[in-house]
Parts: sequence; C-alpha cells; structure tokens
Amino acid sequence: MPQLPAPAYPADVRARLDADAKEVIARYPGSRSALLPLLHLVQSEEGYVSRTGMAFCAETLDLTTAEVTAVATFYSMYRRKPSGDYQVGVCTNTLCAVMGGDAIFDTLKEHLGVGNNETTEDGKVTLEHIECNAACDFAPVVMVNWEFFDNQTPESATQLVDDLIAGRTVEPTRGAPLCSYKETARILAGFPDERPGAVEATGGAGPASLIGLKLAKGEALPKARVVAPRDGQPGSGQREDAPSHDAQPHDAQVHDPSPAERLSSHDAPQQTSASDPEFPAGPAAEEGE
Repeated sequence: MPQLPAPAYPADVRARLDADAKEVIARYPGSRSALLPLLHLVQSEEGYVSRTGMAFCAETLDLTTAEVTAVATFYSMYRRKPSGDYQVGVCTNTLCAVMGGDAIFDTLKEHLGVGNNETTEDGKVTLEHIECNAACDFAPVVMVNWEFFDNQTPESATQLVDDLIAGRTVEPTRGAPLCSYKETARILAGFPDERPGAVEATGGAGPASLIGLKLAKGEALPKARVVAPRDGQPGSGQREDAPSHDAQPHDAQVHDPSPAERLSSHDAPQQTSASDPEFPAGPAAEEGE
C-alpha cells in the first residue's frame, strides 16, 4: 500500500537542521556530494534515518527521495529503524569468527534476548554482527558505536553490555571515549567532538600491528638469519645493499634453510607443474576426466 508523506520535523528541529546542513553543504563543490554527511546528520537527530530524515535530505539537496533511499539502504552504517543508545557490533568474519567471534555473538544474543540487528527492550543496546572491523590483529573484536574493544571473550563481552545497560563508564581499548550513538552520528557528519580530551585520545597501532614492520627491519629477531640464494652463488638474489656471504662475520651460520625457516615464498620456490617431473605441464584434462 502507498505510504502517506513523511511527517515534517518540528519547526525548531527543522531550523537547527537547516543551519547545520548549510554548513555541511558549504564544504563541497556540488551540493549532492553532501548526501552522506547529511544522512549522518539526520541520524544524529532520531538515532536512525527515518522517512522524515530522507525527505529532508532530498529537499535540501534537490534530489528525489528514491535517490536518497538508494544511498541510505546501501550503507550499513545508516539505520533504517529505531535503534539503541549503543550499537554493539561483533565481528563474525573469518579470523574473528575462528578466534571466538561466533561464540561471543551467540552468547550476547542469548544474554540480551535479541537477535541480529535487534534492540533490547530498554532501548539501550542494539546487537549486530559485522563482517569486518578492520582490526584482525586484535581478534576477536567488538565495537560499540564504532569504538574498538579488542581481544574479547564471551565473558568480557557480556560484562561490557551489562555495564552499558547499567550506565557504568566503559573505556574502549583504543580511540576516543565512548559516547552515545546519536553523538557518534553527529561526529561522522563532520562536526567537531567538543568533549574535553576526546580529540587528543588516540589508539595508535599496537604490537600485533607493528610486528611485521619490526620483522622487516630485523628488530624482532634475536639473531640475523642468512638465507642461501637460489642458485647457491654468493651475492646472487640479494639486495644491492645486502652484504655477500663472504662478508658475513665468522660466527654467522650460512646454510640452506629448512622449510620451516623460509622467510617467504620468494625464498622458498616450490615445485610446480613446470619444474616437477612427476607433474609435467600439459593441456588441462577434459571436463569429467
């Protein structure tokens, strides 16, 4: 059935949103480029992108409601129904899942009595699974209003949501102090976070993120390892700035590393169909053979 037109914002709310929208639009050479932050702006008003909010965006940017709806339904950060003060997202993508993300999500569903993308009766917590939080080195990860809570367990995640519901102070593992979902949406719309110390808070990369860099610099290895070149000749296959085997100190052990010592696939060429006599290269077999 056709829906009635979306109700308008109250006059005072509309005036405030008009002023904020004007500030947002001024940042862009074309007004329609401001649609994403404007959707965050209306989400900060009601906690989700309502039909009223989409109508406001369409009118303000001279777009059709169909164009606004297409964008609002494409991005998962825009909620399409009322949600909680705290969006608790559990990563259930591959690494987090095998590290315990699935167990955390199942535990929270049972503990809170809600399913995916559902909100507790008190309106405090909305639970959802997230495909990736881009923090694999701290798996399993839970996010609350897009702030990181790293290395979680079912027990710690349960305590986390209990603290949120009880109104106790909760500190993210990294990043700015936690705020409500509406406040988060306004920050994502491009308005400054005016809470004392919030901007200065940082969650720089942790040891798990930096280990690869340290390995590349040789900082994480207690002793230098020398990998034999492929052709067995000193200096072959080495970087120009790397010393040759003849220049190694007397206590350095130069040897052909075992498979477990290989540093990368480039240092450990494997047998292929072209080089393995048992599996010579040739035309692919017909389907079914």
